[in-house]
Amino acid sequence: MQSQIKKFLLSLCFDMLGSTLYSIGIATFAQKADFAPGGVLGFALILYHLWGFPVGVTSLLLNLPLAALSIRALGRNSLYKTIQSMVCYTILLDGIFPYIPYYDGSSMLAALFSGIFLGMGMAIFYMHGSSSGGTDFLTLLIQSKRPKFSIGFVIMTIDVMIILLGWWVFGNFESVLYGIISTAACSIVMDWILYQIGTTKSLLIITKCGETVVAKIAYHCKRSSIAIQGFSTYSGNEKTVLICTCSNVQAYRIQKIVKSIDANAFIILTNSGGVFGEGFRE
Repeated sequence: MQSQIKKFLLSLCFDMLGSTLYSIGIATFAQKADFAPGGVLGFALILYHLWGFPVGVTSLLLNLPLAALSIRALGRNSLYKTIQSMVCYTILLDGIFPYIPYYDGSSMLAALFSGIFLGMGMAIFYMHGSSSGGTDFLTLLIQSKRPKFSIGFVIMTIDVMIILLGWWVFGNFESVLYGIISTAACSIVMDWILYQIGTTKSLLIITKCGETVVAKIAYHCKRSSIAIQGFSTYSGNEKTVLICTCSNVQAYRIQKIVKSIDANAFIILTNSGGVFGEGFRE
């Protein structure tokens, strides 16, 4: 019971942080700036500008039928987390942020920072197995009917349709450009958080002192290695090929360890954007 409560509270903390950043992107920067980013939330912003509908509740009402239709593709656990996230940012958007001052300066800066905060919020949702709904639901629905469509094409098509609709609503082409800037910034920030902050390093080490190097890496950096016996086609000497995956900080330290043991060791260092398993992402 205690572990379930702890898990729920941790999930709620992620939701509140992600929802706060997400709501800043919408309520503080986008809502009063005469442009609409892509997705369902962008459509909710358009309805707000046309008839004054509350953005959070409108977005939630648009998302619920999409969620019900995509339950098979999404899974009950992910659907539950996504609905929890949507409820959190709906409460913030309509219940708290209307009473907080919004940015009313440059539309260009509003679009840029709207995308930055939306990207940060969405990345936090994805990191704990949730999402902001909207485009994710539409993508799953369309792919279930047309599995040959690429995810990128589906998302781009939906976003373009919403952004172009803003041209008619706001009455100027600049709203389209600002919508593109916001959507692009959101995508870049989200990808950077999900795939660059958590980037790890992989080292391919070719050495004649394999056992000593493995022991020192394990002792100083608490990292294991895969050892493969081989030989150099140039010299004909036997070598040990080690594969070791570690954090960015540990990579430099491991290089120093290897060189201190075998000055002639050959080291190849690469970025690894997705490493899953014990000691890394689960």
